Amino acid sequence: MRSINADPVRGKTLHFTFDDGPMAGKTFEHRFTDDGTVSYHAVGGDKADPPSKPVTYEFAQINDDIYVVAYLGAAGYTLTSVLDYATGHLTGFASNATSLVTQHGRFATPKQPAS
Repeated sequence: MRSINADPVRGKTLHFTFDDGPMAGKTFEHRFTDDGTVSYHAVGGDKADPPSKPVTYEFAQINDDIYVVAYLGAAGYTLTSVLDYATGHLTGFASNATSLVTQHGRFATPKQPAS
């Protein structure tokens, strides 16, 4: 069993790919740093998307395989993501003062180019 205090995203880079909702078909790279912040940007587009400014994130462990990660982005949206490490599925809730959207998708460590 993983430690209840273990932060599974700290120091990691993850790709979140959404299958539905307003971000359907888009992938975002999230870099979670050792200091407890995250920066993110869209990947796979026609032009390079610069990373966001780092923002603080929070996490909570639900059970051995499921974690919740949340942060407030610069555009005023909070993204709360439920990450299921057993299946690689994610459910995200993007919310601001006037809207709430549920999105589903998957997350993974980005593949490194062959050397």
